[in-house]
Amino acid sequence: MCAEQLNQDRPHSARMYNYWLGGKDNYLSDREAATAIEKVFPHIAETARTNRDFMKRAIEHLARDRGVCQFLDIGTGIPTEPTLHRVAQTYCPSARVVYVDNDPIVLAHARALPTGSDEGRTAYVDADATDTTIILDSPEVRETLDLSQPVAICLLALLCFLPDHRNPRRLVTALMNAVSAGSFLVISHATGDFRPDQLEAAAEVYRRHGIDAQLRTYDEIAAFFTGLQLIEPGIVPPHRWHPDLTGGEPLPGTDERVSFYAGIGRKQ
Repeated sequence: MCAEQLNQDRPHSARMYNYWLGGKDNYLSDREAATAIEKVFPHIAETARTNRDFMKRAIEHLARDRGVCQFLDIGTGIPTEPTLHRVAQTYCPSARVVYVDNDPIVLAHARALPTGSDEGRTAYVDADATDTTIILDSPEVRETLDLSQPVAICLLALLCFLPDHRNPRRLVTALMNAVSAGSFLVISHATGDFRPDQLEAAAEVYRRHGIDAQLRTYDEIAAFFTGLQLIEPGIVPPHRWHPDLTGGEPLPGTDERVSFYAGIGRKQ
């Protein structure tokens, strides 16, 4: 795969996230943009790790406690251990997971993903997150998931890269309309509610590097869950979503340092 295909000279949010998680699947342009964000929001690496931990707790809860064995992860990014399907298959060995992203380096890694369990299955769709028709009609989704049975739609740190002009509400509505009752919507999203100046400065760095970014308030994020039943404790900073699963309450000041919200809603 050539450098032009990989867009090495232009930073990508998934590769920047990989850098903050300590990964090696990133380029100089990603590290430079990530460093620029760190200058205005020094806690961004902690945010990335906290969001990652929320993913693990959320998938554990859905697979272990809610019996969900099908997952559609959109905007998956570069696989980082433990991957979503490994977490799911720990509690549901037959879990089926479809990943969706449109970055070539993500595709290259996803194609090498092992199933993780003999009974389970993984697939990858190369598509833009807003192309819901392409995603839902893809052979990978149709052959891997049974949409007549509950599915968890995972939009982790994705919607903050879809400004209002890209109509993320329509994306969420289309996805949830396509799945059965008993399905779940998992969202984590950056917010300026805690440190508006720092977070807006970080969003501006993204935009300056050609990456769409939009912060949203609690109420704006809650609107994505319209019509769904929120699972306790509702929409909270990700480290406050069932912290008992990882060993205790967060330290004071963590909300401000993380500056994210997360929640899970159930389609009735």
